[in-house]
Amino acid sequence: MNKNLTRIPLLLLALSASPWLCAASADGKTIAMQGNGKGATACIACHGQQGGGNAAAGYPYLAGLPVAYIRNQLTAFSNGNRKNAVMQPIAGSLSQQDIAAVADYFAGLTNDKLTGSAATPSDASGKGAVLARNGKWTAGVPACFRCHGADGRGVAPHFPPIVGQPQTYVRNQLVAWQTGARSNDPLGLMQSVVKSLSKDEIDAVARYLAAQSEK
Repeated sequence: MNKNLTRIPLLLLALSASPWLCAASADGKTIAMQGNGKGATACIACHGQQGGGNAAAGYPYLAGLPVAYIRNQLTAFSNGNRKNAVMQPIAGSLSQQDIAAVADYFAGLTNDKLTGSAATPSDASGKGAVLARNGKWTAGVPACFRCHGADGRGVAPHFPPIVGQPQTYVRNQLVAWQTGARSNDPLGLMQSVVKSLSKDEIDAVARYLAAQSEK
């Protein structure tokens, strides 16, 4: 028998299966809206219908964040390199394909906090503004915007936007860096920066950054 003929059924099987394989591919929007049916709940339950976050609850916005940053954070939650009682089990229920799809979806959403003109909060000359814009060089603390870009709108892939993130979220993350509860930063940069900040300074810079999107 011609060997080429024996390959035909296998080829037909592969071709007939390809639509199923495409349908089975992770859909970032579906996971964001409904979960993945394997333990990961809908992202929008905490992060908002359009990924805009929930300031009152301290949940950050995801819309417009760098795709690599979202992917890296979900992976860090999944493998335990970033600690959070809510996010760890959710991320642990996502496959790498799910993580990539969700990251692509949220990174592609428009975020008014990042596309609109910068606001000038009432405490623009206060302690938080000085730390964000100038740093505290006597203690080896660079300006937040030195790494996170002009007006804190991010520099992909490692430095996410911080402008307009909920005050509670920013404060909690700075404390997490300071205590070692979070340690997945490149070269330990954030841990080094925040160790020299007082509680009042952390509160001030978190308040200032949150106020940047208020009009």
